[in-house]
Formats: sequence, structure tokens, C-alpha cells
Amino acid sequence: MKKTTIKIAFKQLVKSLMVGALLLSLVNCAEKISSGENNNSDTENTGVIIESKIDLTGKKIGYCTPSLNAPYYQALLKSIKETTEKNGMIFLSADGQDDINKQIAAVEDLITKGVDALLLNPKDPDALVGVTKMAKAAGIPVFIIDSSISPEADYVTTIQSNNLANGALAGEWLAKKYGSKEMNIALLSGNAGNPVGRTRKQGLLQGITEEQLRSLGYINLNVKTQAYTDWSYAGGLKAMEDILVAHPDINVVITESDVCVLGAIKAIKQAGKTDDILIVAGADGQKEAIKYIMETDFYGCTAMNSPVQIGINSVHYAIQYMNGKNDFSKTSFTEPLLITKKNAAQYYNPKALF
Repeated sequence: MKKTTIKIAFKQLVKSLMVGALLLSLVNCAEKISSGENNNSDTENTGVIIESKIDLTGKKIGYCTPSLNAPYYQALLKSIKETTEKNGMIFLSADGQDDINKQIAAVEDLITKGVDALLLNPKDPDALVGVTKMAKAAGIPVFIIDSSISPEADYVTTIQSNNLANGALAGEWLAKKYGSKEMNIALLSGNAGNPVGRTRKQGLLQGITEEQLRSLGYINLNVKTQAYTDWSYAGGLKAMEDILVAHPDINVVITESDVCVLGAIKAIKQAGKTDDILIVAGADGQKEAIKYIMETDFYGCTAMNSPVQIGINSVHYAIQYMNGKNDFSKTSFTEPLLITKKNAAQYYNPKALF
């Protein structure tokens, strides 16, 4: 074969491979969008088209949030609303206003309005059991969003981030960072008894100890104190102020959520200890936390708990149920993801609600 012929054949082969790769990429992208599994959380959700064999026009999706007093809850509501309406359905929402009795009444109101699926983010794992049974009696499937509920409740599945796996990723990163150096740890939690916070905490501690055993052959876990923040900026600030007085030797802060520690940063700065304390969050991926990770060395990492993705997935599962699917796992997780300085810019969106 002449050299010219070989060059032409090689060019044609490369061109064919490039076209094939492009088509495969487009197919994969389309599959992710149609299944609601698009994990690119650096853009705001504008709704996702979800495949349905039945006509969804006029179907009602009801969502009850425990509160709207945090950016996470606002972003989650926005994602559910936009995905619902993008698929031709009617969106009905109710706000529990951070009061368990008001949330119960709000859910009862959605049931009375005859929603076709109820998405519930319970403020308390036990207090909302009764309304799930009420919904079941009315023929309304219940999907638990973001948080958890008692196993006694009547619900299809729980849709949340993988809190145990995310926490373990963050704990492992911390253990690798410190190696054999002494860690004096302060733990900032949400509130006592919260099942999500408890799982995130378990993940963090599991990640630390497993990595220490793997790399050092022993466990050196020194958690000097735990403080509750009520999942708030003000709570984190007050907790950290008290910790720095009682435990001035703290050099690591681990937390169940970015929101628990964002207020604490003010106390750390005021004490002049940003060079002495490393922060590791077991969850959320809040934009303010990601910005700190990109721009500082004192916020080491956080794990992704995307309200956008959870919102998409919850509507996706509700639509699957309406299409006859009934073999759901009791818990459905989004993909675990650790955010560090290496990849933080990929997930930072200053215009995001959360």
C-alpha cells in the first residue's frame, strides 16, 4: 500500500473513532438526563424531562418541607417544583415553619387536596408516622426526602445523599492529612437525636478510624467535645466560642453539615486560629463552604449533598411509581462525592441558592 493511501486510511479511522466517541458521549448524557441522574450540581436546576409511559398532565405532586429558613431547603423546593412543572404536572407545596404541629397540619392539607404523590421531608422521625398512614389510607404514595423517618411509617422509599459514605470519605481524607500527628477534635453536630446527623457522624468517625488502622495499624481518635448547633449559623458561632474557651488546644473541627460550621468560622477568625484549626465537613457542599475550600487552607473538605439532585430524583421516583414500578429499595442514595481543593471549582456556583 502506498504511503498516501495509508495516511488517508489512518485519517478516516481517527475521524470514525472521534465521531463514535462523540455519539457515545451524547447518548450517555441523554441517558443521565432522562433518568434524573445528572450529578453536575454546579448549575441551577431548570427542570428535567423524565420518561413516562402515562400522560402526566394534571397529576399533582405535593411537597412538605420542615422549614424554608435555610438555603438548602429553598434549593430543594425549587428543584422539586421545577422538575414537577417541567413534566406537565401540578406542584403543591406546604411549609412546616420549623414547627412539628404545623408540619403535621400542612401534610394533612396536602392529603385533603388529593395529591397523586406526597414528598415529605420530616422534621421529626417519629411525629410524622401518623400522616404517612393517613396518606396510605387515601391511596397516596409517600416518598421521604432528604431526612429519615421511623420504619413504622408507610412510605415507598427514602431519597437522600449517602450520609454514611460521604462522612467516611471526609474522615478518611482527614486521617490521611494528619497521619500520625495528634488530632484534638471538636465535633459540631446539628441537634440531639437527629438520624441524619447521627449517620453522618458515624461516617466521619468510621472514615478516620478505618484509615488510621489501614495506614498506622492503630486508632488514635481524640474527640474532646461535642456541641449542638441546631443546624444554624448562630448556633455554630456560639458553640465554637464556648469550645475555644473550654478547649484551647483544639486543632480539628469535624461537623455533620457545612451550616453547622460556617458560623463557627467567625469565632475561629476572631480567636486568630485559622492557621491552627482544620475544618472537615461530612456533608453538604454549600457554596460558601466550597468557596472557603478554594480560597483557604483551614477548610479542608466537604461532601456533596445536592438538593438539586435529590429534588430531581424524588420526582423521578414518584413518576416511576405512577408508571407501575413498586419494587423500590427502602433507601435510595445519590452518589457519594468528596469536595476538596482539587475539584472544588468544578462544583462552585456563586449564583446557586445553596
